[in-house]
Amino acid sequence: MHRLLTVPVLFLLATATLAETLTAQRQDELRELVYQDCGSCHGMRLTGGLGPALTQAALQGKNQAWIRSTISEGRAGTPMPAWKGLLTTAEINWITDFLKNTGGQP
Repeated sequence: MHRLLTVPVLFLLATATLAETLTAQRQDELRELVYQDCGSCHGMRLTGGLGPALTQAALQGKNQAWIRSTISEGRAGTPMPAWKGLLTTAEINWITDFLKNTGGQP
């Protein structure tokens, strides 16, 4: 029975992974989302505002899991909303990597 389930499960996992590949156009859209939507609270240069700075220096002590969780789940008691209903896991991962590796700088 387990062998019968293994193939469909592996197929679904592979399909989900392929479906989550982000095109260059989608990456550009996400970059724009970071600057416009995130920038409205974190500052247009992501150096801080209503929300904290999202620069490389500011994120240096934060691990990627914490950043992903913040984007996905938001932060209770703050204006930071949960984005999990609007962005896929792959998109949240891309934004996390973008912020952590570039601090939102081109």
